[in-house]
Amino acid sequence: MTSSASATGSGSGCPSLLGVFAHPDDESLLAGGVLAQHAASGARTAVVTATWAGDTARAAELDAALTVLGAGEPRMLGYGDARNESSAPGRSRWCDVDLAEAVAGVVAHIRRFRPEVVVTHDALGQLTGHPDHRRTHRVALLAVEAAGIGRLHPEAGEPWRTSALYAATHPHSGTGDLGPLLSGVGKGLHSVPDEDVAAVVDVTPWLAQKWDAICAHTSQLRGERPLPALLSRLDEATRHRILATEYFTRITPGPAHVHTVRRRLTV
Repeated sequence: MTSSASATGSGSGCPSLLGVFAHPDDESLLAGGVLAQHAASGARTAVVTATWAGDTARAAELDAALTVLGAGEPRMLGYGDARNESSAPGRSRWCDVDLAEAVAGVVAHIRRFRPEVVVTHDALGQLTGHPDHRRTHRVALLAVEAAGIGRLHPEAGEPWRTSALYAATHPHSGTGDLGPLLSGVGKGLHSVPDEDVAAVVDVTPWLAQKWDAICAHTSQLRGERPLPALLSRLDEATRHRILATEYFTRITPGPAHVHTVRRRLTV
């Protein structure tokens, strides 16, 4: 695909970026720095969120977080959270919805936004193995491929071929502070071999913005188990170590194992 000024953000060098995540707050926790980085460079950014209805408090929190990150209006599919029945009354759980329906919904957003890069969860379910995270990974992979094939989901608009698909992840070496934090509340910790990581992004310049976006999800700052709440109780230095680096595997196009370290996501 040939890059254009409109796709990359007026020649900023950062490609247009669409996040596809399971829950409100995933975008801030897993890729908030990269989203802020791309937006600050003038690139177009947006986020598709699979779960929670648009009239819930968590939707309003997502709106506030995306404003902080410069990622536009919420794009919510409105399905139910696998672990919260009140997330979308009357709708199927995201992990149960018909796969073709789920893929078609994401295809429509890809074709409408026309990103050069899509970012989503990794196959392990991003650290804790949440079923909604794993489902989102699968749907995003299928949707990126389907969006470029005109005969698939023609009702969703003109086809669009994304140049790169990245999955937010953590290498084994990057989980030092997270291990005791998550195990202390009975959560698992799923990571990948270091050599599987294709992009290691230092988001320190956007760390304050990322933390403000995380804190915009105010409902998640309460309780014992939500990750934002766990992070809020840490000292600033430890929290900085956890949040200042974002890791990604590159899934497609090209090989899954790209043995390079980049300062930003590329096409």
